[in-house]
Amino acid sequence: MDGENTARLVYLSLLAAALVFWFIAQNRASLGKTMQHALAWVFIFVGVIAVIGLWEDIRTTVSPAARMTASENAITVPRGRDGHYYLQLKVNGTPVDFLVDTGASQIVLSHADAEKIGIDLKELNYFGRALTANGEVRTAPAVIEEIVLGPFRDQDISAWVNEGEMDRSLLGMEYLQRFSSFAITDGNLILSR
Repeated sequence: MDGENTARLVYLSLLAAALVFWFIAQNRASLGKTMQHALAWVFIFVGVIAVIGLWEDIRTTVSPAARMTASENAITVPRGRDGHYYLQLKVNGTPVDFLVDTGASQIVLSHADAEKIGIDLKELNYFGRALTANGEVRTAPAVIEEIVLGPFRDQDISAWVNEGEMDRSLLGMEYLQRFSSFAITDGNLILSR
C-alpha cells in the first residue's frame, strides 16, 4: 500500500470513528436496541456482498455444466473459474457431472456416481490399479450401457470405478477420442463429430 492509500485509509478510519461516537452519543438512551438494529444491518450488508462476490462460484458449483452449448455436430464448453472443463452427461439415463481430464485414460466413476447409474458396487472386483496425483488407487471395471452428451449418443462404453474418494467423476481420453476433434479455443473446449 503506497502513502496515498495509507492516508486515505487513516482518513476514512477517523471519519468512521467520529460517526460511531456521534451515533453512540445520540442514542445513549436506547443503545441496546440501536446496536441490535445496527448489527442486523451489518449482517445483511455482509451477506449481500458475500453473495455478489461468490455468485459465479455458487452458480458453477450448483450446475457446472449449465453453460454448455450444443449444436448439431459440436459441443462447446466454457472453462470454469478454476481452469477446468465440466460436462454433465446422461449416463444410463441419469445426469452425472464430469470433470474433463485429458490425463485420464478412461472414464473413471466415483462410488456415488456408479451407484447412482445402477452399478452394483458389491459385485465389483477392484483388481485394477491407477496412478493418480494422490497416489495409487484400486479400480474395478464396469460397462456403461449408454452415455448421452447433447446430440451424441454412445453405447456399451467401458469405464472404471475408483475405490478411493473422488469429488467428481472423470471423463478421460477413451471417451474424448470418440469425437473427430476436440480443441481448446479462446477458453472454450469444443468437441466435434
